[in-house]
Amino acid sequence: MVPHLTTALTGPLLDMERLILGATPQIERWFRNQWQEHAAPFYTSVDLRNSGFKLAPVDTNLFPGGFNNLNPDFIPLAVQAAMSAVEKICPDAQRLLLIPENHTRNLFYLQNVAQLANILQQTGLEVRLGSLIPELTEPLKVDLPDGTSLLLEPVVRHGNRIGVAGFDPCAVLLNNDLSGGIPALLKNIEQSLLPPLHAGWHVRRKSRHFATYNQVATEFAALIGLDPWFINPYFSTCGRVNFQERQGEECLEKNVAIVLEQIRNKYAEYKIDAEPFVIAKADAGTYGMGIMTVKDPSEVRELNRKQRNKMAVGKEGQQISEVIIQEGVHTFESINDAVAEPVVYMIDHFVVGGFYRVHTGRGPDENLNSPGMHFVPLAFATPCCTPNRLANPDSTPNRFYTYGVVARLAMLAASIELEQTDPNNQ
Repeated sequence: MVPHLTTALTGPLLDMERLILGATPQIERWFRNQWQEHAAPFYTSVDLRNSGFKLAPVDTNLFPGGFNNLNPDFIPLAVQAAMSAVEKICPDAQRLLLIPENHTRNLFYLQNVAQLANILQQTGLEVRLGSLIPELTEPLKVDLPDGTSLLLEPVVRHGNRIGVAGFDPCAVLLNNDLSGGIPALLKNIEQSLLPPLHAGWHVRRKSRHFATYNQVATEFAALIGLDPWFINPYFSTCGRVNFQERQGEECLEKNVAIVLEQIRNKYAEYKIDAEPFVIAKADAGTYGMGIMTVKDPSEVRELNRKQRNKMAVGKEGQQISEVIIQEGVHTFESINDAVAEPVVYMIDHFVVGGFYRVHTGRGPDENLNSPGMHFVPLAFATPCCTPNRLANPDSTPNRFYTYGVVARLAMLAASIELEQTDPNNQ
């Protein structure tokens, strides 16, 4: 099953798919050259939105948590990509420590951990799960819905090396986004640590990522003769915001107005009949927290106490003081009248699959990744790396290839972003 576009505004998307399909040799050569200059993150997931007239990334995650949603048929792609990634960081590696989030009750997330561990084990590594839960003092077995189980073990440190009891790994893979900062256990360890500590949300900012993505998208669009706006959302930022004390509202209102006007101008240029909107969200963090849809600047002033409280706090209780105002991209893909948002998964610089978030309770202009949300993952029917140049531009393999291209642009932006924020490069 593949979602269909519930809009008549498919002309620009078809034109873009046609451009990308026709330029596949140039595109792949361009990517190869980029990866000669920049090191890809160990793994990445990218949330895309497809409006029929625009296809753009809205979030790039360097600690992806949905490997259990991928098509099982494509797991060999993930294993091969993981082999490539491991060879680069620790060619003689035998043991790897995987450190997940501290979610012992979120079984959906732990199924992701199990699948990720399975992929890594198939590369020939011995994998153990090290937990940073402060109160965990002995191994904890967690039963999963599919009848399997995980063993979470407390991380221990000896000198400048970490591991679990009787296990000294060559490399440490984080599946924990460090929203609450860097735990002392992880500071100044001598083992290879992936992603690096500065990939965590205590350092990362979405605005920095999308500023880098703007440069990447502009260069790519020039390569194939495309207006970069079709793959690039406008954005602006506000710092020093305190929603509970109503500080920074003027900045938010002003920047919402600016971005809405930029969108209106593009809609007018391309004769697009759709209502502009922006997404205001925390400049750091994930899990869909601290997010709101805004269609008029006055809405920022008119937030009630409940809405302000919701916007004030992110993951792990972190106060939100920096906000990105991002162009909203409608989601006009749907399955059985439910809104569908594609998420593309990559390991090293290879696309290894993806899935759709299918959400019955959300509209085409709302965030589909929010706390307590119930979405049905629909694994991609084909991988995102096998275009069929004999088929229509919007055929399933070609649409997924286009998704893979745009997602790789976001991953490239993330790799450049990590270079720019690397303390060793300061």
